[in-house]
Amino acid sequence: MWHGGSVPHLRADVIHVLPHDPSLFTQGLETNSGTLYESTGKHGESVLRAVDLTNGAELERVELPSRFFGEGITVVGDRIWQLSWKSGTAFLRDRATLREKRRASYDGEGWGLCSSGGRLVMSDGSEELTFRDPNTFAERGRVTVRLGGEPVEELNELECVDGSVWANVWKTDRIVRIDPDSGRVTAVVNASGLLDESAESGAGVLNGTAATDAEGEFLLTGKYWPKMFRVRFVPE
Repeated sequence: MWHGGSVPHLRADVIHVLPHDPSLFTQGLETNSGTLYESTGKHGESVLRAVDLTNGAELERVELPSRFFGEGITVVGDRIWQLSWKSGTAFLRDRATLREKRRASYDGEGWGLCSSGGRLVMSDGSEELTFRDPNTFAERGRVTVRLGGEPVEELNELECVDGSVWANVWKTDRIVRIDPDSGRVTAVVNASGLLDESAESGAGVLNGTAATDAEGEFLLTGKYWPKMFRVRFVPE
């Protein structure tokens, strides 16, 4: 399906390679003002951490209670929303300390999360994106994502940039750019081949897309990846 239709096909052009903790089961990735926020999964291992992008130093770290499996995150002002996988619980946290402020409930699974235009955009592993209120987390609508008329399922980690939503497609090396108002896929990124053979042997799937402060540049990583890549998306 990836080569159907007339949408642009892009590839990830590597600008710089950064280290990444290979013990982390990465679920959510976002940058804000020089800080990288990363949410990880697995019961009893799920954390949210803040890292200084200039030197790689970990600034803050909080652990989720063991019954929760951490998922996507997004920064909203001085707060962070963090999803859990099958618990139907979202955590609202203080951005500076990562401490929990309160919780909100939702139906279904939590996968990816980003914020744009005064609303949150959430994925649940299906072909749908759900819009939510950034204060209450209440649902405010849904859209089905399609490429060439066909639904794109297993939308995972999300990043909102300039009115578009970038979604990592689970268990693939593809990222799709989505118009959230129509659900139409407007570009497909081939992010294969980032890890060399030695690094790839112990690594999991691509899972983590974060826009940087530099226009058009992103950070990409994955579950148990020993590296993170600063990239631009260029014509394939």
